[in-house]
Amino acid sequence: MKKTFLISFICMFLDQLIKFFLLSMFKIGDSISIINNFLNITLVKNTGAAFSILRSHGLLLIILSLVVLFSLGYYVVKSKDIKNYEYIIYGFLSGGILGNLIDRFFKGAVIDYLDFNILGYDAPVFNLADICIVVSMILILVLSLRDDGNEISSR
Repeated sequence: MKKTFLISFICMFLDQLIKFFLLSMFKIGDSISIINNFLNITLVKNTGAAFSILRSHGLLLIILSLVVLFSLGYYVVKSKDIKNYEYIIYGFLSGGILGNLIDRFFKGAVIDYLDFNILGYDAPVFNLADICIVVSMILILVLSLRDDGNEISSR
C-alpha cells in the first residue's frame, strides 16, 4: 500500500515540476522544436479529457477524477490480495490522475506539452500525467485479459 502512495506522489510531483518549469520559461501557445519534424515542446491548455473530449466540462472531469481516486484508494487500502506489481500500476494511475487534477483545480485546465509528429500525423499534445494514466490502463487491461487465473478483474 505504501508503495502505491509513494509512486503516486512521485508521478504527480514530477508532472507538476515539469509543468512549473515549462510555464516559468514559456507562455501558453509557445512551441520549440526538440527533434526536428518529430518532437516539439508546445504549451497548451486542455479543458477536456483525452483528445479534448468533454471540452469545457471541467467540473464533471474533476468529479470523475475524485471518484476514481477515492475508489482506487479504498480498494488499495481494503484489499488483502493485491500483488506487488498491482501496487505499482495503481500508483502510476493515481499519480497521473492527481497531476491532471491539480491543473484543473488551480489552472482551470490541464497543461499539456509533449507534441509529437509521427510520419506526418500531428498527434494530440499530452503530458507526463497522461503517460502514467495510459500506461497503467494498458497494463490493467492486459492483466485482466490473462488466462492464468491471476486476473485483476477476478477480485
